[in-house]
Amino acid sequence: MTTATRYLAPTGFDPIFNRIVNLLPKLGISIAGSRLLAVRGRKSGEWRTTMVNVMTAADGERYLVAPRGHTQWVRNLRVAGTGELRLGRKTETFTAAEVADTDKIPLLRHYLERWGWEVDRFFDGVTKNATDAELAGIAPGFPVFRLDTVR
Repeated sequence: MTTATRYLAPTGFDPIFNRIVNLLPKLGISIAGSRLLAVRGRKSGEWRTTMVNVMTAADGERYLVAPRGHTQWVRNLRVAGTGELRLGRKTETFTAAEVADTDKIPLLRHYLERWGWEVDRFFDGVTKNATDAELAGIAPGFPVFRLDTVR
């Protein structure tokens, strides 16, 4: 079972790799739907950015999943309720609503189907083939937000 306070900090080569990979969306390069997420800091009010995978579910809704758990961007987004998805010079403003744990099961499965190759190390052996019970057990440790574009 995964707790609601789960957070996996970057280790080893991760910080260097993250800095390099975060440059790609700034240059207008998207890998598997990646975007640069920009959210105002809950204390500083300054823009904070990180690369994320924007997932479009079967219902056509778009979501962000936090594979590392309750990260700073998750905490900032909870407070701000809004942010931007950036790719090159294009910026899309959105509002975010956190998804209840009970509604995450199909979303986590879809996320693992799409990006399991990239994020499997954060899921402690849980894969796209996990049972609903296994996905329900880890759901509290993986925040998910539904995105609505601001027009």
